[in-house]
Amino acid sequence: MGLDVGSRTVGVAVSDALGWTAQGIEIIRINEDESQFGLDRVAELVTQYEVGGFVLGLPKNMNNSQGPRAEAARYYGELLTEKFGLPIDFEDERLTTVEAERMLVEQADTSRRKRKQVIDKLAAGLILQNYLDRHGKLLQ
Repeated sequence: MGLDVGSRTVGVAVSDALGWTAQGIEIIRINEDESQFGLDRVAELVTQYEVGGFVLGLPKNMNNSQGPRAEAARYYGELLTEKFGLPIDFEDERLTTVEAERMLVEQADTSRRKRKQVIDKLAAGLILQNYLDRHGKLLQ
């Protein structure tokens, strides 16, 4: 399962059974300020899709340093480890949201409002697909 963790939403993607392709499936609303991280919904999806591990986007700065959003992603990873005990890997997500936005802009029928509603799950799909492409298969 690929996750694009933001401060208000978590984009979710899963791979096919062979670990070749990633598909964005939904966006979970969260609230970091109130410690609401959507883990109950993640649990439902873990069961539904028989998830064997997580790939979280790691939002690095362009100079490869890590700031507050990377720390928040790592914290979310710790929460997942505590709750599920499944393997976790981090994938550099620099420019995935930009790439997702560009893909949606190229589709003439995708309005700005519609883009906001799907961009996080598309970014999660890109994060997971990049991981699958580099590693050849999902976490075992």
